[in-house]
Amino acid sequence: EVQPVESGGGSVQSGGSLRLSCTASGFNFDDSDMGWYRQVVGKRCELAATITGDGVTHYADSVQGRFTISRDDGKNTDTHTVYLQMDNLEPDDTGVYYCAVDGVAGAWCQPPVSGYWGQGTQVTVSS
Repeated sequence: EVQPVESGGGSVQSGGSLRLSCTASGFNFDDSDMGWYRQVVGKRCELAATITGDGVTHYADSVQGRFTISRDDGKNTDTHTVYLQMDNLEPDDTGVYYCAVDGVAGAWCQPPVSGYWGQGTQVTVSS
């Protein structure tokens, strides 16, 4: 079963950086995409960044220029790791960040509409 596992959340002051990691296996990345969703209090679930098997990336306007998504397949082609480098963090970035494979979400990240989702990791940015 595809089960993404996230790590790297935490607390940081405004202007700081964090890097999130997500590892998942058991799927063909050529046919899928991996992405990071976030649930900020009082706001709809947002697809912050996504990357396809071909390496094509997409970012939400709210994080464009501050966040960078990348992938590392390593030597095991069945295991895939994606990273979300978050720089110049702002208090509005505070929320729960979810890694998803072929994820689709509605207004709320949980429960999701479809895809394989991790448990989420908390990111807190203080002013």
